[in-house]
Amino acid sequence: MNELINYQCTDGIATLQLNNGKVNALSPALIQQFNSCLDQAEQDKAIVIITGQPGIFSGGYDLKVMLSGPANAIDLVAQGSDLTRRMLAHPQPIIIACSGHAIAKGAFLLLAADYRIATAGDFTIALNEVEIGMVMHQAGIVLAQGRLTPAAFQRAVNNAERFTPEAAVSAGFVDQVVHADELINTAQTVAQTMKKLNMRAHYQTKLKVRQQLLAGLEAAIEQDKVYASH
Repeated sequence: MNELINYQCTDGIATLQLNNGKVNALSPALIQQFNSCLDQAEQDKAIVIITGQPGIFSGGYDLKVMLSGPANAIDLVAQGSDLTRRMLAHPQPIIIACSGHAIAKGAFLLLAADYRIATAGDFTIALNEVEIGMVMHQAGIVLAQGRLTPAAFQRAVNNAERFTPEAAVSAGFVDQVVHADELINTAQTVAQTMKKLNMRAHYQTKLKVRQQLLAGLEAAIEQDKVYASH
């Protein structure tokens, strides 16, 4: 579909492969294309698999944009928060095949998916905002609190703890860990299993289960905009 995200849909399964340089940085252009891919997946009525390149899922926001000025950074974070909110309420299941490191916004994408599979290996999954001198945005706090275990939430957000793929399972970032050569096949197997779901029931149940989280995230996104304007 585009150069920053490769989109393929086969047999009711849409695969989105992030393809934005060495670390799959989330830029405004990538987020725009991400949304376009989700639009297409909705039209295709397809279960979604999101993956990256070998060794890296995503290193987070594009630092060039984040360092280009406060207004640009604020806009990018707002766009990213809107994206994760959309993922949480997507009509079809979203599966992430985490192909390596998932840092900052890359880890938040994991928290917005319905099922997460990580690659085994010397990879890091972390919310490193505090480590690099950023005060965690409210939308990030709400999303992390809604998906991580209470103990892992404190360690991940306040302490910027780095989790191995295996430790990320017990923390709540991912659901299972497989070898790299099994990653995509496992994601496709999960997608085939999810095809058995009644999608209307899945969607309406997901909205009920996540009602409080989605409302909190919407409020947090607005709070972040107000905070950033002062």
